[in-house]
Amino acid sequence: MNLPGVRPALVVLTVVVVLLGLLWAFQRRLIYLPDTAPVPPAAQVVPGAREVTLTTADGLRLGAWYVPGDHPVSVLVAGGNAGNRLHRAPLARALAAHGLPVLLMDYRGYGGNPGSPAEEGLRLDARAARDFLGDVPVIYFGESLGAAVVTGLAAERPPGGLVLRSPFTDLAAAGQVAYPFLPVRALLRDRFPVAERMAAVRVPVVVVYGTADTIVPPGQSRAVAAAAAGPATVVEIPGAGHNDPVLLSGPQVIDAVTALADRLR
Repeated sequence: MNLPGVRPALVVLTVVVVLLGLLWAFQRRLIYLPDTAPVPPAAQVVPGAREVTLTTADGLRLGAWYVPGDHPVSVLVAGGNAGNRLHRAPLARALAAHGLPVLLMDYRGYGGNPGSPAEEGLRLDARAARDFLGDVPVIYFGESLGAAVVTGLAAERPPGGLVLRSPFTDLAAAGQVAYPFLPVRALLRDRFPVAERMAAVRVPVVVVYGTADTIVPPGQSRAVAAAAAGPATVVEIPGAGHNDPVLLSGPQVIDAVTALADRLR
């Protein structure tokens, strides 16, 4: 017996289940947007920079750029979910101009590196980057997704200080902004619980964000700063959007890093 409306309802339900299944299976292609092309030689992009290799605990060899400097504090830079280390070169040049040694890491799957990105893999990549720098004072600098990566690293290997640019409270909260019509929190495989992990971070933290950020709303970045167990400073850049150059290498960003580095001498 066919009840009125049953068959259309089953069709709709089937379509919804299939779509949710596809989102579950392919969600990382929406989260991680790497530029996979090989990058140019480091010295062509950042004066004095050299090619280095980071070896992860699961056996990957990842290309990175290292810029030497005479400041005693080094900066480990973890980028966002798109592009590769070439796109963070302006930040490295600006920090190197102040004498800061800089390591521009690239995750697995980014910038010609092997592997495919996922939360656990990025954790191993960041750990390998920290190992490369050895026994020196380090500032972890994380941009957006990279803020989540270095916060996780800071919880297990505390740095001298932490600079988080446009951090989200957790990946689900950021994803809900982009996809308000989807049950993002129920579907996500990668979590990146930044605010939760900040409770274990007792080093000085600087949170930088733009007031016009529509990708990671400013309220999320302020909530991350509020969750820090240690001293936290907020740097608000009026009118700046998530991908504006001023949030990559603008004077407020550079001043925040160099001031923290000088405090850690």
